[in-house]
Amino acid sequence: MNLPLAVFDGPVIWVVLFVVLLLFGGSKLPELARGLGKAKREFKKASDEVEDEVRNAVEEDERRKFRQKQIEEEERAKRAQDGKQN
Repeated sequence: MNLPLAVFDGPVIWVVLFVVLLLFGGSKLPELARGLGKAKREFKKASDEVEDEVRNAVEEDERRKFRQKQIEEEERAKRAQDGKQN
């Protein structure tokens, strides 16, 4: 069952917040918010690290392909020059 996020409109959010307040109490809410904030920061950091790893892998692959192309062109030029000398 796929519920759209539109279900969480204004009144529903207030009800959810009220239930959370009842479950955890007013003294636990700041601690809960800090925990959620920390989890969000850690998730963001991890996703940034994965993105950097993928970007670095793609760039490394492009550099390797470019270098391989340069080597092939140098070899072709050398063979062509050797063929002219003979």
